[in-house]
Amino acid sequence: MANGGFVAYYRVSTAKQGASGLGLQAQREAVQHYLNGGRWRIVAEHVEVESGRRSDRPELEKALAAARLHKVPLIVAKLDRLTRSVAFLSRLLEAGVDVRFCDLPQVEGPQGRFLLNSMVAVAELEAGLISQRTKAALAAAKARGTVLGGDRGQRPTRAMRKAAKAAVAERVAGRAADLAPVIEELRTAGVVTLGGIARALTEREVPTARGATTWTAVQVQRVLSVLDRERAAPGH
Repeated sequence: MANGGFVAYYRVSTAKQGASGLGLQAQREAVQHYLNGGRWRIVAEHVEVESGRRSDRPELEKALAAARLHKVPLIVAKLDRLTRSVAFLSRLLEAGVDVRFCDLPQVEGPQGRFLLNSMVAVAELEAGLISQRTKAALAAAKARGTVLGGDRGQRPTRAMRKAAKAAVAERVAGRAADLAPVIEELRTAGVVTLGGIARALTEREVPTARGATTWTAVQVQRVLSVLDRERAAPGH
């Protein structure tokens, strides 16, 4: 667990919150019970007050951004506190954040993410059938004498190298975007030097791209350079 921390997300309805059996206080207690005994801390809390049928949840977006920023999991009291919508949950799982549910402690890591998808979407069956057909096709090809796997002397093509470089650039740009609001907040508060921003990020325990806990002026400069390039790109 990165930094031993979590970002907590709570959702309550405007009506009959107290009679729901899982109001705000109950959700906090569920999170505390789930984390009891571990070396953990709540990095941030976000409370959404709206219907679960809606998918435009600003507080959830803030919670996801905080989880990405601090590289910690997002924790929720119950699965239905997020959504019963398969499409929305799929977007959530693609957000690059590890999501934990107090009522489903086994949902953790890659296997947990797959289990979660399976529990809320029968559509996962299609992926399983595709995998089954692929394995059958590979087995048939092997029976015909086709060589499968191994090093056949192939080398990365220019297109492959370009795609890999683009993927790295996308990850770097994504991390810089997560850091942008924090850096802007520091600048507004008068922290404008590279060294000052580095010290402030270190004090806030914001991890670097590689998970380090200490920032340098050079690292801050790299982030700012990426943000400047993104702003100068067409369409921005």
